Amino acid sequence: MLFDTQAANRAYYNHVLTHFHRQALTDEQFAYVHMHTVDAAIAYLFKEKRCIEAVHRFRESMHYADFLKHMRIEPYLVHLLEKLNRKYKTAIATNRSDTMEPLLAEFKIRECFDLVVTALDVKRAKPHPDPLLKILDHFGIKACQAIYIGDSQVDEQASTAAGIPFIAYDNIDLTAKLHIRDLKELEDIL
Repeated sequence: MLFDTQAANRAYYNHVLTHFHRQALTDEQFAYVHMHTVDAAIAYLFKEKRCIEAVHRFRESMHYADFLKHMRIEPYLVHLLEKLNRKYKTAIATNRSDTMEPLLAEFKIRECFDLVVTALDVKRAKPHPDPLLKILDHFGIKACQAIYIGDSQVDEQASTAAGIPFIAYDNIDLTAKLHIRDLKELEDIL
């Protein structure tokens, strides 16, 4: 919900698929890879172990910066973070791995977050609660003292498993305490 990453993720995985002479992502494949870790996405797209190893070698040789041009920062995000940081602690729980820090640096918002937890920082990524539990532990707070904002079923499942109240961002199909369409609504709520 910080960025619209759909175009970047589609371009990234299509680049990998093209390199290995595979067809571009179907909508069903995209729905899966967009919400899961890169390891889970590669395993989903390439079934053979030997092929998976080659895909990871290729992926590690790629420069993710080439795909940042496809990303769009969510409107109102920077303004909201500036206001939140005066009163609240902020954290990210993401299934991204080694691409998160370059992304935050590119958009110059790394300093807006007190903690960033990626799939590399926990044993089990979302939909497991591990990233959210790590955040609670880091700040020494209980689940009821936090909120988690997400836009996917994976986010909903992680939030529920961690016991943290969930706010759904621009996705009315999710079960949540609240639904918001944009980040301006979140400022009003808080």
